[in-house]
Amino acid sequence: GTVRNKAEIDAFLDTLRRRRKFDKATHHSWAALLADGGPLKNDDGEAGAGAVILKMLEREAVPDRIVVVTRWYGGVNLGGDRFAHIVTCTLAALAALRG
Repeated sequence: GTVRNKAEIDAFLDTLRRRRKFDKATHHSWAALLADGGPLKNDDGEAGAGAVILKMLEREAVPDRIVVVTRWYGGVNLGGDRFAHIVTCTLAALAALRG
């Protein structure tokens, strides 16, 4: 989604969490690279996830967009493999942004 400041990030996340599809998710890890506010990220309990997303946004120089990777815990600890899933999801989001 498009965001320009922390208030818009908070509003985006609130809307996401209220959607039935996402309201039971375990983690909503996110990052945004704001043109007028710099980088922001939040792991939401998924250690290191926000940093992975942010690094990819910085590499692609994508300002004023938020990428959220949502995960539902299904009883299996993914360990380090979770980062491969975060990268895959972020790549898909960046591809969608490019059209």
